[in-house]
Amino acid sequence: MPELTRTPLSKGYLIEGYRIERLLGGGGFSLVYLASQIKNKQTVVIKEYFPSDLVDRLPGGKVVPKDDEKLKSYRLGIKRFFNEAIALSKLEHPNIVHVQNFFRYNDTVYYVMNYERGRDIRWFIKRSAGRLGNEFMWKVFPQVALGLRELHKNGFLHLDIKPANILLRAGGKPLLLDFGAVQPLVKGSRFKGVQTLTHGFAAPEQYRNGAMGPWSDIYALGATMYGCITGEPPPPALERLDNDTIKPLSKTHARKYAKPLLTAIEWAIQLDYNYRPQDVDSFLKLALDGAPDDIVNRFLDEIEDESVAIIEDEDEVLS
Repeated sequence: MPELTRTPLSKGYLIEGYRIERLLGGGGFSLVYLASQIKNKQTVVIKEYFPSDLVDRLPGGKVVPKDDEKLKSYRLGIKRFFNEAIALSKLEHPNIVHVQNFFRYNDTVYYVMNYERGRDIRWFIKRSAGRLGNEFMWKVFPQVALGLRELHKNGFLHLDIKPANILLRAGGKPLLLDFGAVQPLVKGSRFKGVQTLTHGFAAPEQYRNGAMGPWSDIYALGATMYGCITGEPPPPALERLDNDTIKPLSKTHARKYAKPLLTAIEWAIQLDYNYRPQDVDSFLKLALDGAPDDIVNRFLDEIEDESVAIIEDEDEVLS
């Protein structure tokens, strides 16, 4: 029987017209590689579905379930990974990672993205211990919100917005990453995620099989903004449901931040989704109240236009 391993694809491995250069990282469900496209020498990022608890790798690269009991979960995961790739390939927005290709190989699934340098929001929170000011909040998060708005408009929920999944590129342009928990936006739908649920950022309905909608992503967006101000995310939603100890930001941080911005965050992280913003536009309208005119006008123009321009420079990503 061939020897099984858990190793990533090796440097120089050829796969569907790409050459693997090195492993960038990954989590429990995927591996992420830096690679180059052989035809045009473009640097890309390739994400491989590789749930380490379910599979091993044969010599040569093929991925196989550890045993028959894990086969069903593995196939379900492949389907979800394909859905993630399909969702991203349909979107072209300057603040959403775009998939340029996806394919089956080695009995698993891969998708290809452009490569971009930057730092995720965790780095900025750690560097400043929170306390990121009005200017940072107004510059970064409306752009993230508009990317999220485009996702919702195309019938998808992200369901894993958090500082680690927002890359800040050169010039302060944010990019929303990692659609591993993506789910179709269907009226009355319930959370089906088995892969990703991040404490502190996941909405209460993700724990209790509640009604999912744009308000679920808005909770996570608000929790991410809360972390940028305080240095820590809100307590996990289940803890808050039992005993909510959060103090209103509009009282604790009013000296440094615009009150409408703080009020918008408080609104976004309400435990009952009925009391949250029901769409991104409502959230942005309050969050931008008091922001400089050039910032407000830029985002209002895009909302009114309804047609989102495709960026002309390279839409690269580090996932």
